[in-house]
Amino acid sequence: MSGTFVGMPAFPKAAHEAVGNQTLRANLRHATHTIRAKRANAVAEVSDWAELREAGKRIKDHTLRHLDRYLVQLEESVTAAGGIVHWAADADEANRIVAGLVKETGESEVVKVKSMATQEIGLNEALEAEGIRAYETDLAELIVQLGKDRPSHILVPAIHRNRGEIREIFAREMSEWGRPAPEGLTDTPAELADAARLHLREKFLRAKVGVSGANFMVAETGTLVVVESEGNGRMCLTLPETLISVVGIEKIVPTWRDLEVFLQTLPRSSTAERMNPYTSTWTGTTDGDGPRTFHLVLLDNGRTDTLADEVGRQALRCIRCSACLNVCPVYERAGGHAYGSVYPGPIGAILSPQLRGTGSEIDASLPYASSLCGACYEVCPVAIDIPEVLVHLRERVVQGGPVTREGNKVVLKPAKGHGAERAAMRAARWAFSRPGALRAGQRLASRTRRLHPRTLPGPGKAWSASRDLPALPAEPFRDWWQRTNGGTGDEGTAK
Repeated sequence: MSGTFVGMPAFPKAAHEAVGNQTLRANLRHATHTIRAKRANAVAEVSDWAELREAGKRIKDHTLRHLDRYLVQLEESVTAAGGIVHWAADADEANRIVAGLVKETGESEVVKVKSMATQEIGLNEALEAEGIRAYETDLAELIVQLGKDRPSHILVPAIHRNRGEIREIFAREMSEWGRPAPEGLTDTPAELADAARLHLREKFLRAKVGVSGANFMVAETGTLVVVESEGNGRMCLTLPETLISVVGIEKIVPTWRDLEVFLQTLPRSSTAERMNPYTSTWTGTTDGDGPRTFHLVLLDNGRTDTLADEVGRQALRCIRCSACLNVCPVYERAGGHAYGSVYPGPIGAILSPQLRGTGSEIDASLPYASSLCGACYEVCPVAIDIPEVLVHLRERVVQGGPVTREGNKVVLKPAKGHGAERAAMRAARWAFSRPGALRAGQRLASRTRRLHPRTLPGPGKAWSASRDLPALPAEPFRDWWQRTNGGTGDEGTAK
């Protein structure tokens, strides 16, 4: 993944700072509660929602099991339709490919329709380093770009901004990127949208190169699909002479018919709509209609490593609906920036550590960014058991394992920061396997209970800052049992 977020503090520190921002918390609470309620109503309209959810899960699992075959089929289909397929093993390779393709056109600017894959690899920064300017055209992405900010939500990247803040950003920054904001701009939604429309329209009409992602790729036909609500995607996909799509290899589905399931579940789970206002599909190139040249960049960037993990691979089912973010109590309070990744919230807590490895402080902390309440699993339209994967990744962090990637290789390194926990577990295992030592330890702990602190020292201090340690009894259970029942204390358990 991109180094855009490298160097951020671990999640607990970033979240602690975020919860102190009252404006941020108010923005998040209002937005997530509104989307959550609308989604619940939209899903309740569908009598066979559980069946659709199961069908989506099975389609994705089948595709991932046979991913090698379907990727080859997709390449053949795209090529037969007049497209050109490129394979990128990591972010650097993908950025080199895209920058090279843009340079071949002789252009120095591109328009983009929202693509999380390009954010993942840091494409905008890579293009800028090559003298190419990328213009975001999704309204929320435009707000983030003009504000020199980072996205904080999968569906609504500027969810942390309110209307007043957006008006200030438009008035201050639009002139630096093109057409300035109208004089006397207010914070009413209609005026803000109109200002963005006027600002972007000249870019749509001028740009010769478009860069997109895709929600789905159909292996049997070579068709790519983008769903969106504003129409900017349609403009980016049809007006430029050259279209470059950067898509993760997990976005593939075998057949056109499989879209039937996802085009029902995705809009209801994301925007709470029965169907997306704009559903754009394209297959290669067609003379006199749309771009003359189409390039598809298939991105791995840690996905095959994730696929090798039998528990963690279910994260690759994700269709980026963001339903899990809108029900997560941790995300609602901490916001998206605390996750240090383009993928925030519960799905980001299991996806980013697998794509990037857990070698950095932020990635090692993400599996712990959850209360394990299970609300994310309940709303996921492809039934990703996020709590299961979180626990699995916590085990990986504590025990060590495939913690980082160097190029295309997974490098094994010992886990850091959990030595005390591992030592405590080893000591507990030793004591529980030796009844005499356990009994002596219990007696010693009871007799010295008045000397025990009420909070934990060192790493445990944060946990006990809002909790009192349970008081030890004056007499261990074994001694009580022997005294009251005349036993030895080792004859089994009381009933």
